[in-house]
Amino acid sequence: MTSPPSRAGRHCHAALNPLHSLLYFSPELPREMAALGIGEQTAAYLATRAAPLGRVGAGAVSAVFYSFRPGLVARHLPAVWERARPDAVIEARLRAADGVLRRLLGDRAVESPQMAEAAELALRAATGCRPHGRPLYAANADLAIPHDPHLRLWHAATLLREHRGDGHVAVLLREGLDPAEAMISHAASGHGQHPAWLRETRGWSEQEWNAAQGRLRDRGLLAADGRLTEDGVALRKAIENETDRLDRAPYETLGADDVARLTDLAAGFALTAAKAGAFPSEVMG
Repeated sequence: MTSPPSRAGRHCHAALNPLHSLLYFSPELPREMAALGIGEQTAAYLATRAAPLGRVGAGAVSAVFYSFRPGLVARHLPAVWERARPDAVIEARLRAADGVLRRLLGDRAVESPQMAEAAELALRAATGCRPHGRPLYAANADLAIPHDPHLRLWHAATLLREHRGDGHVAVLLREGLDPAEAMISHAASGHGQHPAWLRETRGWSEQEWNAAQGRLRDRGLLAADGRLTEDGVALRKAIENETDRLDRAPYETLGADDVARLTDLAAGFALTAAKAGAFPSEVMG
């Protein structure tokens, strides 16, 4: 029995997203960004992900990224564009993606028929995405599709990731979770990244983090031991279900059989990458 389109889309996202996000944990990206004059890790991440938006400032990036403390973003943007143009950053991130995928997967996998098949399935799914209300997806959708299959897959994974993420932000707003509250509750669900790593990399102070935990406790969502209450579990489940609903179009476009095939292919590549050390253990909760 196949999964409903919304649940199948979540499974496919879970398999594809690591193929995009492994870039941010790679040594290839810092090398490429340092060559452009962007040596600080947070600046490199912000520039890499924001570059498709153009020479954008801190306010817009804080809004669309959602989880970062605005003051942290303002330390790097728009100043980073004085060191490297957005189009140069886009080229650098693609070179880094090429390097890290070849290193983690090996040339045989990168050049395999399965890679080409996965790329074309993911790109076909992305044709079902719609840009309205989804700024990060729309900005990436304006970029040229790369030629090489592994980079076509990385590009498609990026489109699908940002499409889902833009919808997720809309759901968080509807449910009244601010950036710190959203991260804390997600980490407490057991499915997110490590809370200490999230707080540090997103720029929130310990005082701000503790205050957000207090607000969640006041709403009856977080227990004193840091775990979600029954209401907290229900809210996180509702958030993910609504995110699935808003993200169903790409997977309905692809169809159940091809979604299952793409999920299997992407999961295989993602597992190989993970076994090769793509993600540091301290990141995961």
